[in-house]
Amino acid sequence: MPNWLPKVLSRVRTLAAERRVRFTLKAQRELAILGLDPVDGCDVLVKLKTGDAAGRLRSAGTGEWMYVFKPATLGDVVYVKLVLRTDCVVVSFHEDEGGRDEQEEL
Repeated sequence: MPNWLPKVLSRVRTLAAERRVRFTLKAQRELAILGLDPVDGCDVLVKLKTGDAAGRLRSAGTGEWMYVFKPATLGDVVYVKLVLRTDCVVVSFHEDEGGRDEQEEL
């Protein structure tokens, strides 16, 4: 397990439980395609497990770490990418497309 993961998971779960999560417009659209809303998205984040972690990458736009998770929800695996600031910013939330990592900027 990467040394950053326990702290990140704890922070994401806490922020999600407090509903201190912002979804980008892109992530809101992706949630809607899955039939979910931001409250549902927070519920998924609260339940993230160590095994859901799929790595991290640096944002080309801001240099911030973006954390990637692939939890199972509604019988499918979803791709969730987020950034931790004073709150949690969810950048992507869509059905996992099998190994394709997104390289989008914030």
